[in-house]
Amino acid sequence: MIDPFFFGYGSLVNRKTHDYEQAHPAQITGWRRAWRRSPLRDLCYLTAVPDADCTIDGLIAAVPNSDWQALDIRERAYLRQDATRQVRHEVNHDPEVAIYAIAPDAHHPPTPENPILLSYLDVVVQGYLTEFGEEGVARFFDTTDGWHAPVLNDRAKPVYPRAQSLSNAETTLVDAWLTRYTQT
Repeated sequence: MIDPFFFGYGSLVNRKTHDYEQAHPAQITGWRRAWRRSPLRDLCYLTAVPDADCTIDGLIAAVPNSDWQALDIRERAYLRQDATRQVRHEVNHDPEVAIYAIAPDAHHPPTPENPILLSYLDVVVQGYLTEFGEEGVARFFDTTDGWHAPVLNDRAKPVYPRAQSLSNAETTLVDAWLTRYTQT
C-alpha cells in the first residue's frame, strides 16, 4: 500500500495505548463491532463484522514507515483487509486504509469461559469519550454486538496490558452504559 493507514475501532481509539502520531477521527461504513472469542485468545475482544447498514466511529492512523509488520504483530489475532473506499476522514489526502478483523470462520460468540475484560472496555470507552464525546460513547454501545458476554471486573488488578486509569466520572459512565446494555 502506498501511504498506508489503518482504521482502529477499539482500544486503538484511545491514544494513550499507542504512539501513532498521525491519528485522525474517521468513520467506516459497512462494518459494526462485535464481542467475539477466538481460538487465538482466551478472552472476548472486539472485532469488526460486515454490516452494510452500519457506520462506526474510529481513528485512522498512519502506519509508521509503512511497516505493517509491527502492526500485524500487535493485531496478530486479526486479518488486515482493505477498507479504503469505506472510510470517511478529514485527512488532506487520500491514503490507503486497512481494517483489522478476525476471519469470519475464526471467531465465535462469547461464552462464560471467555469474558470481556472490564479493563479493556474501560480503555475503549475512554478513547471514544475523548475523541467523540458522550454521543460517541452512545454510538459505540449502539453499534457493538455481543453485550450478553460475561464481564470480568479486573479493574483492581488489570489483565489487559494497555489498561489505563479512569477518572471517577469515566468509571461511572462505563458502568452506566454497561448496565444498560447487559440488562436488556
